[in-house]
Amino acid sequence: MRFDVLGAVRVRGAADREVPVPGLLRQRLLALLLARANAPVPAESLATALWGERADDRAGSRLHLLVHRLRKTLGEPGRLVSDGGGYWIQVEPDELDAERFETLLDLAGSAPDAERRVDLLRQANRLWRGAPYQDLDLRELAGEAQRLAELRLESLEQLHTAELERGRHASVVAELTELARENPLRERFHALLMTALYRAGRQADALAAYQRARSALVEELGLEPGPALREIEARILAGEQFDFERPAARRTPRPAQLPHDPPGFVGREAALAELDRVSESAEVPVAVVAGTAGVGKTALVTHWAHGARERFPDGQLHADLRGYGPDHPLPTGEVLGGFLRALGVPAEAVPAAEAERAARLRTLLDQRRMLIVLDNAAAPEQVRPLLPGTSSCFAVVTSRDALAGLSARDGAHRVVLDRMQPAEARALLGERLVAVSDVELLDRLAERCARLPLALRVAAERVRRGRSTDVAELLDELTAQSRGLDAFDTGDERTSPRAVFSWSYRNLPPDAARLFRLYGFTCRHAGHRVGVFALTALLGADDVRTTRRLLDVLVRAHLITEVSSGRFEMHPLLGDYATELAAQEADHAAIIGRLLGFYLHTASLAIGQVDPGRAWRPDVPAPAVMPPLSNRESALNWLETERPNLMCVAESAARAGLHDVLTTLFGLYHDHLAGRGRCYDDADRLRELASRAGADVSDRVPRARNSRESPAAP
Repeated sequence: MRFDVLGAVRVRGAADREVPVPGLLRQRLLALLLARANAPVPAESLATALWGERADDRAGSRLHLLVHRLRKTLGEPGRLVSDGGGYWIQVEPDELDAERFETLLDLAGSAPDAERRVDLLRQANRLWRGAPYQDLDLRELAGEAQRLAELRLESLEQLHTAELERGRHASVVAELTELARENPLRERFHALLMTALYRAGRQADALAAYQRARSALVEELGLEPGPALREIEARILAGEQFDFERPAARRTPRPAQLPHDPPGFVGREAALAELDRVSESAEVPVAVVAGTAGVGKTALVTHWAHGARERFPDGQLHADLRGYGPDHPLPTGEVLGGFLRALGVPAEAVPAAEAERAARLRTLLDQRRMLIVLDNAAAPEQVRPLLPGTSSCFAVVTSRDALAGLSARDGAHRVVLDRMQPAEARALLGERLVAVSDVELLDRLAERCARLPLALRVAAERVRRGRSTDVAELLDELTAQSRGLDAFDTGDERTSPRAVFSWSYRNLPPDAARLFRLYGFTCRHAGHRVGVFALTALLGADDVRTTRRLLDVLVRAHLITEVSSGRFEMHPLLGDYATELAAQEADHAAIIGRLLGFYLHTASLAIGQVDPGRAWRPDVPAPAVMPPLSNRESALNWLETERPNLMCVAESAARAGLHDVLTTLFGLYHDHLAGRGRCYDDADRLRELASRAGADVSDRVPRARNSRESPAAP
């Protein structure tokens, strides 16, 4: 449905058919409501406007009946809303010609060239069919009608100024002649007409136009023309060329809301280039930068946005949606209200409903070239109402979640930001610790910080704050198992890794949160990289599909990474955090037993495939499901893939004094390591741990210490 007030008030429905509005009272009521579209108009004001002094005690009921009849006329009852002693009409973007006219004026005011301004201004003026609210003689409409009429005259001045800039002097003479005749006291039209005539080679006609303007001003006002008009006459008489100054267009706000560019930004060339490429594509108006907590998503996007801001001449909007953090998420309606006010919408004109705010935002962004940065989003629903409806704008969203819904439904391009490359992490530390020249030490510190920018900056600041270049001492403290994340604590919940990780954890569903906690047991007892069957055993479950579903939740939240099919990894700092949370579990012994049982029984199954004479059944409970090691090749692959974890199990069992576990693992695995596996260092270490536990390690395959030849054929 469309509503027109730039001329006689009319309503158009489907297929642009006019919807008749019978009766002067109904027409006036519709006009009064449209003059304040999407805002309530008090019933008393409406009654006074419609009936004047004749409004009495029955005016309320008569108004109610009139509203009812107008609802039936429009055929959409939801359009007219009763709200707290008043009424208002719901109008969507582009449905009201006056609003569309003003939007086009705003766009023209910020257009980059005269040709674009002409196109927009001619679109705007084609909306006009006559005087605003024509033939509706209401005092309450007079101010709005006069405002719109003045805007139209300003738009015509801007239009013909732009036409002169394009060099279309002769073609606009007829239009300007008519405008000067209809508005004899508006000197700007006379000045434009004189300029057009003079540039078209009609000097005498230009001077005659000046005399007509002067006569009208003297006769009507008793005043001589103003200095601008007199100066144009003087230049024409002198035969001088001159430029015509553009009229002051309505100032369109140009928001510049980006936070400051993070100092000392290093690396990330690939991600920056990808954002450049996507933002320059007219087909993809949205990008999602996703990654784990502390990986530097906000810094990356802010740095990129500052470098790209010149490509968005109409400004930049920015909002921290607070999807993850100590504060409550920012309501989408509140963000929309802020954006609308930043784009020049008066506070009292901001629609009340969130859907209407979103629609108004899309209207204001239409045909503008703007950048919208939506930081720290938790879900697609938080983002979707804030997206532009046109490809002329570009939105960048950051989130710890993959926001798959934005890609599937809104065509967003996802940029996954991983941990820094070793060289980038070293460069970040080197930029902050210029006095440290030991590259190996910096690399070790970077790895202890999991190559996370947040942790790297915290570690560097600790060194700088201590006025010390002894990175080795800090590294020892950070590596101390007893300290965990305490060594990274800054006292600020926005920069301490533990607090930052906790915001991701709290957003998890309960079952996924439990799996995250249990993952801490694998980090402590079996390594950071594990398979889906080990995690199923850890849960005490018998359904791998359920485990996979929970793992998908953790992957989407960027709390773990799928490094290969069915194998997952958690970086060391998140591993420290998961290990802390594991303390919340009640039955540690049972959980650890399930984990150890999985590795011992699966190792026995694998050894049985490779060398049936060496396998035996461990004396611990078996897991409900194990990987399908149905042949020798799959068994060998599992033994090699899980070797780091099996060695970690041995170390953990030694620390816990689990001598039976060590003895079993030694009996199962040592000969494979020393023989077919050729992993001599691991074989020696396993022998040493088992010997300390009292196992009989005498009758085993010896290590070929000098020749490095395997004593067993593969």
